[in-house]
Amino acid sequence: MQISNFGDFAFIGLGSNLGSTIGSPRENILEAIRRLEKLSDDPLIISSLQETAPVDCPPGSPDFINAVVALLPQQDETAESLLQAMQRIESSMGRVRSGLHNEARIIDLDLLLFHEQQVNTDELIVPHQGMLDRKFVMEPLAEILEKDEVQKVKTFIKKNSAKKRS
Repeated sequence: MQISNFGDFAFIGLGSNLGSTIGSPRENILEAIRRLEKLSDDPLIISSLQETAPVDCPPGSPDFINAVVALLPQQDETAESLLQAMQRIESSMGRVRSGLHNEARIIDLDLLLFHEQQVNTDELIVPHQGMLDRKFVMEPLAEILEKDEVQKVKTFIKKNSAKKRS
C-alpha cells in the first residue's frame, strides 16, 4: 500500500548498526516495528529494510539497517507524546545515549513528520532536520508514498523546516 495523503500520518525513521540481546541490527529494526504497531490506530505502512553506509558518524562505524514506517497516530496523540513513546521503545530495547554525536546504536527512532505540523521545541523539531539530504530517509519514504505525495512532502519540508534552537 502506498500513501495518498501524507498529512494523515506520522512518519518514523528507523536505524540500527549494533547487535543486541534481541539480535542483529536487522532484527532490532523488526522488533522496533513490532513495538511501534502498538502506537498506531491502523496497521503500519513499512518500507523495505535497506543497508546503508554510516553518514556523519565516528570513523569505523558499522553500516546501518534503515527503514521508514508510517503510522496513524492514536486520537489524542501529539508529536511530543509520540516522541516520548518512541524514546521508551528505544530505552526498552537497550539504547544508551552517551552524548557522542551519531554514535553506533542498537536502535534509533526519529520522528520525521507528524501530520502536517511544524514543531520546534527544545526536545523536538518536525519536520526532522536534514531529512531531505538523507538518502537513507528519503528513499524508503518514497517507497511508501504515492509518486505525487513525494513532491508534496518535499515542498512541505522546504516550507516548514525549522532551524535548530541554540
